[in-house]
Amino acid sequence: MQSEVRQSHISALSDRVRKRGYANYLSGMRLVKVRGFSNAEIRFDFPVTALVGPNGSGKTTILGAAGLIYQEVQPRRFFAKSGAYDDSMKGWRIEYELVGRNRPSTPTSVSRTASYLKAKWNRDAVARPVVIVGISRTLPATERKDLSRFIGGDFQGAHEEQFDEPVVKAVEHILGKDAANYLRVDADRDGRSSIFAVRGSALPGGNYSEFHFGAGEASIIRIVSRIEEAPNDSLILIEEIENGLHPVATRRLVEYLIDVARRRSCQVIFTTHSNDALSPLPNDAVWSAYRGRLTQGKLDVAALRTLTGQIDARLAIFTEDAFDEMFADVTLRAYTQRRNLDRSSIKIHALGGAAPARDHTRFHNANPTRPFPAVCLLDGDKRTEDGYEPSTLEWYNEDGELQIANDIVFSPGGSDPEAIVFEQILENLDKIGNLIGKLTIAMQLDTPMQARVRESIETRAKTNRDRHLIYGQIGEDLDFLSESLVQRAFVTTWAYAFPGEVEAIWSPCKHLIPSINV
Repeated sequence: MQSEVRQSHISALSDRVRKRGYANYLSGMRLVKVRGFSNAEIRFDFPVTALVGPNGSGKTTILGAAGLIYQEVQPRRFFAKSGAYDDSMKGWRIEYELVGRNRPSTPTSVSRTASYLKAKWNRDAVARPVVIVGISRTLPATERKDLSRFIGGDFQGAHEEQFDEPVVKAVEHILGKDAANYLRVDADRDGRSSIFAVRGSALPGGNYSEFHFGAGEASIIRIVSRIEEAPNDSLILIEEIENGLHPVATRRLVEYLIDVARRRSCQVIFTTHSNDALSPLPNDAVWSAYRGRLTQGKLDVAALRTLTGQIDARLAIFTEDAFDEMFADVTLRAYTQRRNLDRSSIKIHALGGAAPARDHTRFHNANPTRPFPAVCLLDGDKRTEDGYEPSTLEWYNEDGELQIANDIVFSPGGSDPEAIVFEQILENLDKIGNLIGKLTIAMQLDTPMQARVRESIETRAKTNRDRHLIYGQIGEDLDFLSESLVQRAFVTTWAYAFPGEVEAIWSPCKHLIPSINV
């Protein structure tokens, strides 16, 4: 589902970070040495940052490192030491780049360091409010020892407080239900122990406490209320944001956090295993952690499982974007059908740009324990750019035979495949027998629609200025066919009309494509 956050808001927040428009901001960190990281750098180019990676990859380490430089965060919250069992902590060091303001109009860059020398942390800590939302928030109320005093038929709260309007509105939007009757109930006047409850519910009985909440319900109220109570310019750290939440609620929660960054000047960093948590964010707001390496750019969680070898595959293909992912799928099907090769054991993933696709491919292939090789498919315009030259990849197949192939292959021509496919179809409408008929059928249209399909193609070829948009425009002409259907129809028709082009794409890595009879 598409995010409801306006692109203009995303751009404005990115510009604000670039122009150092926040009064208090963590711009970047260098993990010189800490746990599995050595000289790993991360930049926070967007005020809401997602950290993805398999279990044990270091996501929580980054989260803790981000909070460590601030006075409110006790080092033991993320980096506790257990005597002689943690001698490895000696020599840990983290370097920080911060933004602060001495005066309202004067942003200042500040460098700070935190290091663990012999027996304790030494840090040039700075003042900033920090909110830490741990995974214990989803623990059922019945399993929380601190809530035992609320149990009993004669319990009466010492104080009840309704939530302010910003909390109510945010909770209602995220959960999709009325939140006006939620309360915080304190066990004593000091408010040291509290529980959530609902009064006047439409449910039978009317009232119920957190002991009867869903885990996601309590988690959302706790996160939102803590954030709205925090001062402006706070740093908010959230562990496993999707815990206990429906995918839609996860996406809405991240959209809320983006609004908090805009409205309250807060910075948010969270860990996740959920694609739904990534969907509202721009590409540079996502960092993946794997084997001590940090990489910027959206990495689909399924692609991450491919990188870590957690799926049954024999070859991985990484591409620049969703169109290229579909293009790789269609052309590989055509290629493997002609050669009796196994398309089903190849996993294809879009990684949000040429550099991430190249870098993840080479990082994957450099891992000596990788269970299968990876190849990168890039647009044809990258063929002549520095840094995108193919490297030789060596791989031993199931029979122990050495296979040599290129680790980068390119789509045809000198531009993106959207343009190449459309132009070649357009130029050959009357040169290749029944090409328009095959394209019409591929769009799931009846044969009499051929004239309308031709008219749309020829008209849009003259009026369109961006070939990335032309498939959606053709879909509008043809009774609002979906853009994805039109794209796939064009690529499928093209792949079978131009087998030589398909051959040129995949031949450089043909020895890596698995055979059906293995």
